[in-house]
Amino acid sequence: MSTVHDHEVSSGRPGSRRPRAGDRQETASRLLASAARKSYDPLVEVDWAAPVPEDLYGMTPEWCSLYGTDLWETMTQQQRVTLTRHEAASVAGTGIWFEMILMQMLLRDIYLHDPATPHVQFALTEIADECRHSTMFARSAQRFGVPSYQPKNWIRQSARLFKATASGSLAYGGTLFAEEILDMMQRDFMKDERVQPITRTVSRIHVLEEARHIKFAREETLRRSAHISRYTRARIRLLLGITAYFVVTSLVNPKVYVAAGLDPRQARAAVKANRHYHDKIREGSAKTVEFLSAAGLVGGPSTLLLRRAHII
Repeated sequence: MSTVHDHEVSSGRPGSRRPRAGDRQETASRLLASAARKSYDPLVEVDWAAPVPEDLYGMTPEWCSLYGTDLWETMTQQQRVTLTRHEAASVAGTGIWFEMILMQMLLRDIYLHDPATPHVQFALTEIADECRHSTMFARSAQRFGVPSYQPKNWIRQSARLFKATASGSLAYGGTLFAEEILDMMQRDFMKDERVQPITRTVSRIHVLEEARHIKFAREETLRRSAHISRYTRARIRLLLGITAYFVVTSLVNPKVYVAAGLDPRQARAAVKANRHYHDKIREGSAKTVEFLSAAGLVGGPSTLLLRRAHII
């Protein structure tokens, strides 16, 4: 892990124009002040006892993996509503999975730092936020009567090594792939009156609080990648590509199609050929790819995985 801490740094190849990170403690102080002004308790802010309208989607339908396919056109409206509720829960389940990984990485990262500093105090604030977010996502699926979808067991087991060892720009860059695509989705969910009120409120809370987390992760990514060697940069690029691939391809659990009364093989084949969904994934990942490319952390063999997951 880089020893660069509190001064302004740039990242990437010498002589190229790169994003810059400000003073670490000043940034953390601003983020702490923002958290003091606008933080939410979802157990209070979300009306969990409110009725669940039968005719409203669980998420913006244009983000559904089958939207735009011939199969979508043959589905009944109730099947579409059911599928979007289950897909929303699946996306949330992937969010919970990665937030648990993030919390452990943050704790390891600040373990030897001075807890009196704003940087450590904001990291602890973010961990508290992520705990609430995970509870909020789980409760929303529960309220809709939807199972707790998670990534495949072998992926979760394999991720144990990542969460136990990832540090520096790998940890924070990987976090961005998970946080920013969910952020893009939920910015649509929160404004869409076709979507369940609970989903809209949950999305609004997450978007508002996640903006701080994204700022924190972006600046730490820049600091930690500022002076890494060529070999380390190549290794991080590859591992970031692997991380992004499994995050994005785990968003939709195949069991959601069964819940909607569909043939899972037919549905998976339709998703594989669905250019609309692939475009939405690229749209949701675009800011992350642009930022990490500017930081010199996208390139090489990892681009094959990013293309395969329709991230680029």
